[in-house]
Amino acid sequence: MKSDSAYATLNCFRPGEIWPDTNGVHINAHGGGILFHDSLYYWFGEHKIAGKSGNRAHVGVHVYSSNDLYNWTDRGIALAVSDDPSSPFARGCILERPKVVHHPRTNQFVMWFHLEPPGQEYAGALSGIAVADKITGPFRFLRAFRPNAGHWPENAPESSRSPLTDAELAHIRSLNLQGGPVPGYPEDLIYRRDYQGGQMARDQTLFVDPVTGASYHFYASEDNGTLHISRLRDRDWLETSGQYVREQPGRFHEAPAPFYGNGKYWMFSSDCTAWEPNAARLSVADAPLGPWRDLGNPCRGTALQIETTFESQSTFVLPVVGKPNAFIFMADRWRPENAIDGRYVWLPVQFDPDGTPFIEWLDEWDLDFFSK
Repeated sequence: MKSDSAYATLNCFRPGEIWPDTNGVHINAHGGGILFHDSLYYWFGEHKIAGKSGNRAHVGVHVYSSNDLYNWTDRGIALAVSDDPSSPFARGCILERPKVVHHPRTNQFVMWFHLEPPGQEYAGALSGIAVADKITGPFRFLRAFRPNAGHWPENAPESSRSPLTDAELAHIRSLNLQGGPVPGYPEDLIYRRDYQGGQMARDQTLFVDPVTGASYHFYASEDNGTLHISRLRDRDWLETSGQYVREQPGRFHEAPAPFYGNGKYWMFSSDCTAWEPNAARLSVADAPLGPWRDLGNPCRGTALQIETTFESQSTFVLPVVGKPNAFIFMADRWRPENAIDGRYVWLPVQFDPDGTPFIEWLDEWDLDFFSK
């Protein structure tokens, strides 16, 4: 989407407005995340096309770079979808929320994303993995799978580590689960059903713990009813380690966005209302694997802003390099009728005197906000 005027250097954020790159074209990196590497920020996100068909992947993952967070240079397609119709990553698949991390020992760039093969709608609930030797790619798609097959959650009691009975399986089938809250949600059954084949993984993100250097995969699981947090295999971050936990079963999470600040681990997330915006929530823990405690809605403003998270949904929390305890809440305004017109809502994370984060609307702001 071309902006109305020729590109002019930007010096502030204007949440929800068209955000032109240095070519004057609206940035096309939805559901994204940012990696800081070699003095530059790199923004990876879903490349959308116009219309409803843009909700599926026809191109792949786009990447942009910036040295100031305002002005972004198009670096091309980091990961292109496959032209092989037999691939789970074929053109027309659903590719959501790509996140990239840099492994310090292998020196590789590792991308994880939520993947649904063509024609399966959201039944696959797979994690896709790609890898590259250069940050802008090209990334090589490695595989798609459900994580933690053959592993029980660390916080599941021994009495609940057994296959489902025929009656329990029939009960799950009778509920017609569609990824949102339902009466009688079976919060202690679905992970047992998926023990052998791997756990469902939809909305997801990666988090590298700045304290320990370990990497974690946060993802909506169990038909979105429960959040899973899984430690990745230390040697390459290309596989789960088998160490994972279930958090807030039956609470229904999407859009997890964790970060570390004020000596605590925090996470913004959302309810499950498909493309419709809903109220955000904030959780806190003393360690990435929890336990996590729900603190309620972190948004402040009008009733509508609070109820809809400023008409957006979280995707990532960006630590601002060189500014201690400075974080940017990154969110998307989805436009499913015309996917390419999705907008970005970036707002500063603020902290109460007790250290608890919150978010308020600003029509315009810049990084000097963090110096106040």
